[in-house]
Amino acid sequence: MSAPPASPSILGASLRGKVALITGASSGIGAGVARYFASLGCRLALTGRNMDNLQAVVEECIERGLERDLVNNAGTAFFDAIETLSLENFDTTFAVNVRAPLHLTHLLTPYLIASKGTVVNNSSVYGIRAPPAALSYGASKTALNHMTRCIAEELAPHGVRVNAVNPGIIPTKITARAGLSDEQDQEWMEFHKKTHAMRRTGTVEEVAKLIAFLASSDSSFTTGENFLADGGNHLLVTTLD
Repeated sequence: MSAPPASPSILGASLRGKVALITGASSGIGAGVARYFASLGCRLALTGRNMDNLQAVVEECIERGLERDLVNNAGTAFFDAIETLSLENFDTTFAVNVRAPLHLTHLLTPYLIASKGTVVNNSSVYGIRAPPAALSYGASKTALNHMTRCIAEELAPHGVRVNAVNPGIIPTKITARAGLSDEQDQEWMEFHKKTHAMRRTGTVEEVAKLIAFLASSDSSFTTGENFLADGGNHLLVTTLD
């Protein structure tokens, strides 16, 4: 009798023991990615702007198996349109969402080449479709998506892969930081359930799993791609009742 087929390896298992630098790890998707990577056995360097939140995330990561911690980071948004545009907010958005990941990738390029590492940029469905009342944010995420393609093409000969994830609406603190009250934020989230073909918003865990796939050797022949994790938000032209 032949031996039973070997069970498939756990998705993302190749990340065990690898070092991952996760920016914006004090809340939202960044915190979710940190927790998930810790559960896969990664060694993490975490950055974030809220040190109290960041320390809480570090402690959660340790509970999930993190061997050691490093700390400090960002991602920002404003509600604006062409008639209400503030150049100060525009500059801030691009500084955080485009310039920071560009500069960080530039600084880390020698190490990425030496280690045949990977880069996963956290973008947005609004980098692919026009967002309502978020002109600067949408423009910054479009720039990040194209930057991903450009850097991927440059680094591919060195064995370095660069991809981006474009989530749909994920309940995080970013809308509150953009100026919404708790009540407005809840109304905004309820409304946007209708803008997704799956009739719901996503979770940080769903995005974290896609990021882990792209960071791991499970996606070893994939680079320069912008992956949607948006519950079909990009499919809809009009809002559904």
